[in-house]
Amino acid sequence: MTENISSELKAFTQKYVDLWQEKSGLPPASEDLYGVPSICISRTGDEVVYWLPQPFVGTDKLEKVEKAMGIIIRPELHNYFTTQYAGDMQVRFREVDFSLIQVWSEEDFIRLQENIIGHLVTQKRLKLTPTLFIGTTDSENEIISVCNVSGEVILETFGKQKREVLAENLSLFLSELVAVYNE
Repeated sequence: MTENISSELKAFTQKYVDLWQEKSGLPPASEDLYGVPSICISRTGDEVVYWLPQPFVGTDKLEKVEKAMGIIIRPELHNYFTTQYAGDMQVRFREVDFSLIQVWSEEDFIRLQENIIGHLVTQKRLKLTPTLFIGTTDSENEIISVCNVSGEVILETFGKQKREVLAENLSLFLSELVAVYNE
């Protein structure tokens, strides 16, 4: 299953790029990433950057997070975060709309790891099962995460025990994602 994560993420990203090309004639666009360097940038416009996915070139996976937290992170999460550089993608999973977190650059990968460590420290302090976030919702309290124990993809309320299982694993989750075009 873990080796499929990279190919499934790449396949979904291609569907996302194809949707943008079909709707706008351009690659996916992001205002949030305007002015932030990345090998993904294919062109820039008025306060918007257009991007295309690029292969992840780093050699590190999430070992620094594992070392900092004294835990082993599920292999599929290592693969998910080190498959590609890309912009975050607007997606839907069944009735839930959210932004699928991607790594934009080598610098962003460092920042992501720091944020994951912060998230795991909070969970440890609150005696919650460790999760790694892969998506953000419009609510500042709800995130899409993968449970590091069960492998389930969940909608969790940050810092709380409240968790709703969305999919039994990341592979199934990625296979059911729907790309959303928001110009």
